[in-house]
Amino acid sequence: MIATEKFVAEEIPAPAPAGRPPRPELARRQARAARLFIAPNLLAVAVFLLFPVGFSLYLSFQEWDLFGPIRFTGLQNFRRLLTADPLFVIALRNTVVFTLGTVLPTVAVGLVVAGALNRRIKGISVFRAVMFLPLAVSSVVMAVIWRFVFDTNNGLLNTMLGWAGIGPVPWLVDPGWAMVSVCLVSTWKSVPFATVVLLAAMQGVPEDLYDAAKIDGAGALRRFFSVTVPMIRGALSFVLLISIINAVQAFDQIYVLTGGHGGPETGTYVFGIMIFQNAFAFGDAGYASAVAWLIFVVLLALTVAQLWFTRKNPAED
Repeated sequence: MIATEKFVAEEIPAPAPAGRPPRPELARRQARAARLFIAPNLLAVAVFLLFPVGFSLYLSFQEWDLFGPIRFTGLQNFRRLLTADPLFVIALRNTVVFTLGTVLPTVAVGLVVAGALNRRIKGISVFRAVMFLPLAVSSVVMAVIWRFVFDTNNGLLNTMLGWAGIGPVPWLVDPGWAMVSVCLVSTWKSVPFATVVLLAAMQGVPEDLYDAAKIDGAGALRRFFSVTVPMIRGALSFVLLISIINAVQAFDQIYVLTGGHGGPETGTYVFGIMIFQNAFAFGDAGYASAVAWLIFVVLLALTVAQLWFTRKNPAED
């Protein structure tokens, strides 16, 4: 009996002392290597993201022409922006129109196209590849091509309309048509992204739900709106939010299509053009930073609202 107890005592190790045991040398080396691998990325984030963001917030309370000394002005930039700048009202109106004219068609067309591509038919992969091609095209290159398409005199679009007996349309000359033109181009560029996200969500919908709907006598359209759309509600809200952010921040497409002055009669004068003009044409980097931060606050509020809505309805996402 005594021998047995001695044998058991020898086999069972003694409990470790209280407190955190020392880490093995191999684990310390792995942690050190991981920090070394992450350090360049963290440095890049600090240099190219955190510093510009912090510096722009600092400039929003200053007056600076990019060359001279910086002078503190407090809330004067924001006060001037909200009460004394008539161009702010124009930029706000045009940005809202551009956002609505881009986001709603993008979500609607992306939803329809994703539903069409979410089918098991022969050759559907070819259509998917063609649909996603605009994602690989540079926004500036795309805008240059579309500028030739929208040319009033020799543009491809007006030439095709002439074949149908329709006179030339001043796509980029008339203020109203200029906004329509930039909305069309932005929608064409944004639909593939929306389609990718929505198609991925649709492919995750269980087939049992469609089978049950078929048994209940629901047609294809009814299954789409009663099964598919509710099941991808989270993806829809995400696409909606990203589309709004991209539309509010739009600059390069509008700049190339209608010029940096905001288009004919400021018909496409949006916030992106306003920031560019004040920073580089008028030499008022502080005021441009104030405009940028006002946009950031609005987009942050929309993002928080979207996150709250998603968490409020977790079962439907």
